[in-house]
Amino acid sequence: MAQHKKNKKGVMYSTDPNYAYNYNNQSEEATRPPSDQLLYISRDRKNRRGKEATLVEGFIGTTDDLKTLAKTLKAACGVGGNAKDGYIILQGDHRNKLKDLLEAKGYRVKLKGG
Repeated sequence: MAQHKKNKKGVMYSTDPNYAYNYNNQSEEATRPPSDQLLYISRDRKNRRGKEATLVEGFIGTTDDLKTLAKTLKAACGVGGNAKDGYIILQGDHRNKLKDLLEAKGYRVKLKGG
């Protein structure tokens, strides 16, 4: 994978001719099977201008698998949303529907307050 200058955070210029920038090559944790995961579902209104959103947190796996799960959940609920930073955000309150969907897929699910 080619590294781009935009990926260099915190370094503007180096006069050292032998300097090699250390790209943050974090390896993602492999996706665990659904039965080994505990997902938390909650409703959120913070920083959303009063609009409700449903959060799914606790997913352990690769970003691609998280986005795939988010796409499945968004399609099942017929709403928009996003997957980033290890959690899924769906527009509206869909806690009970998501709980049923995720349990059908084999995930362990807990509803958090809110």
